[in-house]
Amino acid sequence: MSSPSTSLGSVSAGRKIKDRLVQGLVYLAFALAVIPLVSLLWTVVKHGAKRFDADFFNRSMNGLAGKDAGGGAYHAIIGTLEQVLITSLVAVPIALLAAVYLVEYGGRSRLAKVVSFFVDVMTGIPSIVAGLFVLALWLLTLKMGFSGFAGALSLAILMIPTVIRSAEEMLKLVPNDLREASFALGVPRWRTICFVVLPTALPGIITGVMLAVARVMGETAPLLLTIFITKAINTDPFTGPQGSLPTFIWDQAADPNTNAVDRAWTGALVLILIIMLFNLVARLVARAYKPTGR
Repeated sequence: MSSPSTSLGSVSAGRKIKDRLVQGLVYLAFALAVIPLVSLLWTVVKHGAKRFDADFFNRSMNGLAGKDAGGGAYHAIIGTLEQVLITSLVAVPIALLAAVYLVEYGGRSRLAKVVSFFVDVMTGIPSIVAGLFVLALWLLTLKMGFSGFAGALSLAILMIPTVIRSAEEMLKLVPNDLREASFALGVPRWRTICFVVLPTALPGIITGVMLAVARVMGETAPLLLTIFITKAINTDPFTGPQGSLPTFIWDQAADPNTNAVDRAWTGALVLILIIMLFNLVARLVARAYKPTGR
């Protein structure tokens, strides 16, 4: 009988060939996935760098036509940041509470099944439907008028199901041993969730929130229906039409003039950079609050 070292150490030539073949296919699939991404980034950087200057960040388009040189997206950047902040403040607490209920309290109850079903339905809702809902309820029924807050409400509808699903998966990954150890010490369930479960799942939850933010930050259709389009600076998200980077890009790209198209490319580059910055901050925060196990 051959020794274990001999039987485990010998690998047939056929297996080596198959292993190399599979590795080559994996690398090829990775290259095919990266090529469109690199091409997209290169195109945006190449065209967006033409107007990536100080004027673009400290001036608005108020009083300027599409053919005019100069101008910027200061009003759109301010509007996007305010709308995303309001969206996060509305959507994240609701989504986290729903995820905690589904994982920690719901179990197999009928209410939990209903909530899970509607979360799945909301995940597939087109963005324009969310905008139409806010338009019909907030603007037409309640007569509240266009505002950045209305746009944030439509984005919150899109963000909630994404955060619920990501937070739910992160909470399920928390070992039950941690919960049982906390219960064994006589700690109530709500304190166990707040001080054991949520801190353990926090890095994954933050990542899921930032992915949801990245998704809604580029939505255009619901914003066109709820915040309208303005070229002036409006720092009050609760009163009057407000600019945003997606609507700014849409408005400038629709203009055939070269100056407007250049501003649209730069707006797209700025939007990508803001999303990358948010993701970098989220990674740093998740790393800072990552459980050390001590």
